[in-house]
Amino acid sequence: MKKVLAWHLTDGMKMRDGQPLKVGKVYRHAGEVVPCESGLHASVRLIDALSFAPGNQLSRVEMRGMVVEHGSPVDKIVGRERKVLWTLDATRTLWLFACWCAEDALKDERKAGREPHADSWAAPKARRDWLAGKITDEQLSAAYSAAYRAAYRAANSAANRAAYSSAYRAAYSSAYSAARSRQNRKLTQMVMRAHAKETE
Repeated sequence: MKKVLAWHLTDGMKMRDGQPLKVGKVYRHAGEVVPCESGLHASVRLIDALSFAPGNQLSRVEMRGMVVEHGSPVDKIVGRERKVLWTLDATRTLWLFACWCAEDALKDERKAGREPHADSWAAPKARRDWLAGKITDEQLSAAYSAAYRAAYRAANSAANRAAYSSAYRAAYSSAYSAARSRQNRKLTQMVMRAHAKETE
């Protein structure tokens, strides 16, 4: 029997068909196995699983039996059986990951000689402070509004419009792939730490 470790997200402790999500349970599909149409889905890479997430309940799963890949590059798999190995409410972890992604992008801008506006740096810090209970919802909203205005002005500057050249577009695909791989490694590390902490 083929076994593939993968990731699956649900909206709380229930499956799309309403069945309760239970650790240790093997869910089975009796019909055809067709990507995006019929079967039990998951993603081998955690970053890909986010694209199909209806919610923040993250499960580590084992796909069994017939497993069909989908996408180019592959971003999801579908099979007849899916066993839930463990599950985690990943809401906080996903917010922290979003902060890391924002700061990582700002660092890339700085390396390229385009210093981001101070309000752009303040936005992920505000989200971290909000998660820690240090600021209110209103203060968080104000920080994000300021960051949005700063990003809008930067995106519409003449220098940045000129930077979006044919050479930039040609390099985008490989740069995007590298960034996704880096993000996947970081998110996987964060999730595994959160799971380990929860099971201490």
